[in-house]
Amino acid sequence: MTALILRRLADLRAKHATWIRTGEVVGVVPTMGALHAGHLSLVEAAKAACDRVIVTIFVNPKQFNSAEDLAKYPRTEEADAKKLAPYGVDAIYVPEPDQIYPDGYATSVSVEGITDELEGTFRPGHFDGVATVVAKLFLQTGAHKAFFGEKDFQQLMVVRRMARDLDIPIEVIGCPTVREASGLAMSSRNMRLSAEALEKAGQLYPIMTDCAARLAAGEAFEQIEAEARAALQAAGFGEVEYLDLRCAEMLAPLQRPTRPSRLLAAVWLNDVRLIDNIPVPELSD
Repeated sequence: MTALILRRLADLRAKHATWIRTGEVVGVVPTMGALHAGHLSLVEAAKAACDRVIVTIFVNPKQFNSAEDLAKYPRTEEADAKKLAPYGVDAIYVPEPDQIYPDGYATSVSVEGITDELEGTFRPGHFDGVATVVAKLFLQTGAHKAFFGEKDFQQLMVVRRMARDLDIPIEVIGCPTVREASGLAMSSRNMRLSAEALEKAGQLYPIMTDCAARLAAGEAFEQIEAEARAALQAAGFGEVEYLDLRCAEMLAPLQRPTRPSRLLAAVWLNDVRLIDNIPVPELSD
């Protein structure tokens, strides 16, 4: 059975009010649609932890850096609703644009520090758009728990900091990245890759896991990075925007994984930008 699709905030709040009166725990899975197995794993996690689950679908214009990229983003609402049907979610919130950004809207949420590098360098203003829309979705849904994939690791950290700083009473839960058989992190943008490009894209994960293994063995990142960039070029990738070892708590740059850390990458393949990250085993003393 297809879940109820709500497009107006008043309707969402009316539904939510009935759940709160009976003391039910509400979970939200914020998405931009074009759902894949990664999104559905978040829905599964939400269903396991909550009494009621809302999936939101809103292609947020404020987090795109170009009108062309926004236009290319896939819109697949009907297919998304069919994919969600077996999971028994309680509502799909597909807000009309004026429900998020009404006429005269003039407020932006900005998280400093953690947004300055990596994605923040190459996508200026992106995280302001993310923080703003997620804050609104948290408040509109009134959810107790929110579920995000670790594939967008920096985004997950930004959302957690935003919710904490604004005292929004919600628990932000990170869920493991879901991957294709090749290891490629699932993403809605993968739909834009040809079969040949998908095969090439599958090389990103093994190159990153090789880097992580060498870092765990004690090698310094500087040499590993140069060789990994060369391997990516040899595999057919275009520009490597970043390939960095960072502290998993504050995203400070590291040369060795002497504390919990992540290896993060953003690369281009044809006209599609791919991002990924993996944990790196911590070096023992």
